[in-house]
Amino acid sequence: MEKVREVFWEVVYAMIPLSVVIVLLQLFIIKLPWESFLQFGIGAVMVGGGLFLFLLGVQIGLLPIGELIGAALSRRGSLWMILFFGFLLGFVATVAEPDVRVLTMQVDEVSGGAISRYVLVYTVALGVGLFVALAMLRIVFRLNIKYLLIAGYGLVFTIAAFTPPTFIPISFDAGGVTTGPMAVPFILALGVGVASVLGGKSTTADRFGLIALASIGPVLAVLILGVIYQ
Repeated sequence: MEKVREVFWEVVYAMIPLSVVIVLLQLFIIKLPWESFLQFGIGAVMVGGGLFLFLLGVQIGLLPIGELIGAALSRRGSLWMILFFGFLLGFVATVAEPDVRVLTMQVDEVSGGAISRYVLVYTVALGVGLFVALAMLRIVFRLNIKYLLIAGYGLVFTIAAFTPPTFIPISFDAGGVTTGPMAVPFILALGVGVASVLGGKSTTADRFGLIALASIGPVLAVLILGVIYQ
């Protein structure tokens, strides 16, 4: 019950500033029709309720199961199993990510179907999955994330030089939308679980940086897709 109360007030504190700003804009500047403002009020209540249920579900379900899976895979002692399931979980979490769906639908609509949303969804998911596996490898071998990020973004800018200009903004947007509400909690929890077993309790730095690495994957994947389309 304490967790429910904590999540409720967290949502209230998150929603109040935005709501207050929009109310002030309505009263003193924009003065939208009251029907539109009423729709905003109803929508804000629905968003608040959905956010409350989502955050509660993350704390009750996604985070604990992610940590347990990461810890269980590590205890198996098989590097290939850790990498495979890291890839698989990163892939399916991205396919389920609502932000990815929104981006791919917009790209499909604007391009007139030239860039299929299904191709784009699975391309982005493939990039995330591969780099989640790389993040698992980093935890296992205690690799310095600084060098991985430098190499990753160096590769991004190199491939961008050979990619059609249309795909470059899409690729970086793809990197942003993968850091959404479905993928982030699960991938972070998975990394925490793996690090807690393989690295011990003192390796705080090893438990983070997964999202930084995972967000490079879809950028690279979409850039390579652009080279293929070209």
